[in-house]
Amino acid sequence: MRYNELGRTGLKVSEIGLGCEGFIGKDAAFTCDFFAYAIDNGVNLYDMYSPDPDMRDNVGKALRGRMDGFILQAQLCSVWKNGQYERTRDPELVRLSFEDLLRRVGADSVDIGMIHYVDSAAEWERIANGPVMEYALRLKRNGDIRHIGLSSHNPAAATAAAESGLADVIMFSVNPCYDLIPGTEDFDALWAPKNFERPLLNMDPEREAFYETCQRLGVGVTSMKTFGGGDLLHDYSPSGMALTPCQCIHYALTRPACVCVVSGARSKDELGECLAYESAGAEERDYAAALAAFPKMSWLGHCMYCGHCAPCPAGIDIASVTKFLNLVRAQGFIPETVREHYAALEHGAGECVSCGACEKRCPFSVPVRENMAVAKAAFGH
Repeated sequence: MRYNELGRTGLKVSEIGLGCEGFIGKDAAFTCDFFAYAIDNGVNLYDMYSPDPDMRDNVGKALRGRMDGFILQAQLCSVWKNGQYERTRDPELVRLSFEDLLRRVGADSVDIGMIHYVDSAAEWERIANGPVMEYALRLKRNGDIRHIGLSSHNPAAATAAAESGLADVIMFSVNPCYDLIPGTEDFDALWAPKNFERPLLNMDPEREAFYETCQRLGVGVTSMKTFGGGDLLHDYSPSGMALTPCQCIHYALTRPACVCVVSGARSKDELGECLAYESAGAEERDYAAALAAFPKMSWLGHCMYCGHCAPCPAGIDIASVTKFLNLVRAQGFIPETVREHYAALEHGAGECVSCGACEKRCPFSVPVRENMAVAKAAFGH
């Protein structure tokens, strides 16, 4: 298992995380067995959005004696009412649900307290300036949570949260179909057939800006909906063709700032398909050829950081140089962190010999030589 730095938090998280969908309605024996399998295979992050009391009790039993080094991403604002989950912004209900979580899981604190499901910029502003954030900040001051985050499907809300400095981690819906569709307050619209009837060209600028903002500011991104609820693994998906779990995972993990895919696996076999990513070769992980073949979608001229341009005869890490260049383009200046990361590269864009081998291999017809010249001018070498 590979472990990545989760933005500025200092936490190192496994590339494959675990969601709670597979544990809802299951008994303690199933939960303990599933967690043991995940942990034994290196998984160290668990996202708990559901406040189901039985599930919380079972997770507590599964993690007993295994809590050290295990990272809980627990979602605030999620409550249990009339036998089902509901989202709330009532600070008293948020408090009671969080205290119930700590008690049932048997934890003194959680690593990440996620403000649950914020899907509009206006709602984010209300939260950021209201009692829910006051409560989250108090939990952080008291050591009950180490970091504040939020979950969102809307790039406008998620970007505002990242820029606020309040959120250290954002759980975001990351997959190659969602990334083509403009942000909306209606999550269901991301999968609406009408949005995929016309040809779609290149990533939605708001979603691209979100990833780049998080990378620049050190906000860690954990990915949800990586398989589009499983639809992307079938040919009835909006793309018109099936992707593999490895391709979907690799797409998410090559987005700027995204370091962990949270799997909603419902069985050890499903989780095993995700864990297979860790030992998969470059050909199994490669999503570029599949994306280039999507019948109604195109990323023409757009770098997808897929690595097809490698190897460069001058040794340049073209994908990383392009990623840093895009961060500069987005800001209009060179942020200090970007400058230092670029300086750490073994070879700069100025070493490009303009042979064009990279452009011949690129499935998306990216003008790599032009980008290297711009990067050289921007970074000075």
